[in-house]
Amino acid sequence: MPPRPRRPLTLRDVSEASGVSEMTVSRVLRNRGDVSQATRDRVLAASKKLGYVPNKIAGALASQRVNLVAVIIPSMSNMVFPEVMTGISQVLEDGPLQPVVGITHYKPEREEAVLFEMLSWRPSGVIIAGLEHSEAARAMLMNAGIPIVEIMDTDGEPVDSVVGISHRRAGIEMAREIVQAGYRRIGFLGTKMPLDHRARKRFEGFTGALAKAGVEMTDHEFYSGGSSLLKGREMTAAILQRSPDLDFLYYSNDMIAAGGLLHCLDNGIEVPGKLGLAGFNGIELLDGINPRLATMDACRREIGTKAAQIIAQCTQTGASSAGERVELTPRLQIGDTLRRG
Repeated sequence: MPPRPRRPLTLRDVSEASGVSEMTVSRVLRNRGDVSQATRDRVLAASKKLGYVPNKIAGALASQRVNLVAVIIPSMSNMVFPEVMTGISQVLEDGPLQPVVGITHYKPEREEAVLFEMLSWRPSGVIIAGLEHSEAARAMLMNAGIPIVEIMDTDGEPVDSVVGISHRRAGIEMAREIVQAGYRRIGFLGTKMPLDHRARKRFEGFTGALAKAGVEMTDHEFYSGGSSLLKGREMTAAILQRSPDLDFLYYSNDMIAAGGLLHCLDNGIEVPGKLGLAGFNGIELLDGINPRLATMDACRREIGTKAAQIIAQCTQTGASSAGERVELTPRLQIGDTLRRG
């Protein structure tokens, strides 16, 4: 994807879009002055549609950027994004740029608010998780005038640069491995997916590959909230009580998969003979568990490293866009919970 020229939006852009003076736009956005409600609504609507973000850097600094990189991620409560942050920090720690983190909790409205606040301080770049954003958030990203790197997922069209893996392909590869190993009665356990787009894409790839092999998903169990060993135990107990003849369980992440493995060990369920298990992410924290969990390494640290390198390079060259597409290949780790076909 070739780099495309971009520039930050100005008060004049909002003025032209709303049909009022720049002074009136300024008053509305600073919540000052005597402005009618109708005019205020028109200005705010135009501002949101354009993706305009006010500049909080005052006076002589107004034309400059600060040495901050906005990193916007959904969560720090599991081991996925700390690994990404490690990669980002290792690249930036010896240079002038410093990462500043915002958490969205997988909520589009929260992502909008975090992005708006961070862009108002005119960072040198943005690293943001995922490709799916609200119209307002996407407009802000499109018109920020700085390099944007969307991370974790390559199944879609990025605003600027993207670094990640294909989650659909990850789901497909895991399904093929499970079917090749001879498992046929398969259950899925994972997060509720309207807002977890990457889990949804893995699920779509997984079920599509099963269907192509003539295998239907037998049962599934969904949950909301954070991932934990306890959650994995509870979900595994529930799905096995409902469908005791399942011979494989595929989990949307390693943490709940490890909880499922502990449930099996505590209840004398033979793994992988009677019941196979697999997770996703390749979390190093679980390397000490015996038997070793089958999983797929999602290249988390590499994603953070490459994203930070793109931002740093753009900053050095003064480029407002890089337009890079970096798709990494997740690595399947058979472990001890998936018998070999």
